[in-house]
Amino acid sequence: MRITSGKFGGIRLNPVKSDQTRPTTDKVKESLFSMTGPYFDGGTFLDLFAGSGAVGIEAVSRGMARAVLVDRQYQAIKTIKDNIDKIHEADRFEVIKGTADKVLLSLAKANWQFNMVYLDPPYKAQRIVETLTALATLKLLAADAVVICETDNQTQLPDKLDRFTVVKQKNYGLTNLTIYTYQMESK
Repeated sequence: MRITSGKFGGIRLNPVKSDQTRPTTDKVKESLFSMTGPYFDGGTFLDLFAGSGAVGIEAVSRGMARAVLVDRQYQAIKTIKDNIDKIHEADRFEVIKGTADKVLLSLAKANWQFNMVYLDPPYKAQRIVETLTALATLKLLAADAVVICETDNQTQLPDKLDRFTVVKQKNYGLTNLTIYTYQMESK
């Protein structure tokens, strides 16, 4: 597993030493960034089920200003911190241990807003629609935010949900990527 492009391109990252984490393949990671715009000019990225932190680190490598990486497992948090140490820019990352629901509440209390969100929950416990609703309700999304959802190939997400609209979908064998854009309510 490596950073595929950008400022830190080529750096090898450690996987989580646990059978409870499924890493996003380099092929899927490369594709998701090609589909959302390969490079960025600032913005804040949220990876709510970060695992090794590879997707959030890649986002910063490609130009996002900051990334918040969340996971509930101790081993994942340790791996994320080890991987961030490899790129020597720890000040661009916030690493949080906790469940998605509790962390979203604390991020909302701290007035965070995200330009891009990556959701790759455990395939057996997917609650993506509920998480999308929580992101909007808690006002955690910037105008025109992009939300990338990784699911197994058996999961079909809705094309439209409240203020979320699918802009791209792609299948990679056992994995589906669904990309939503978010439209804020008019004032």
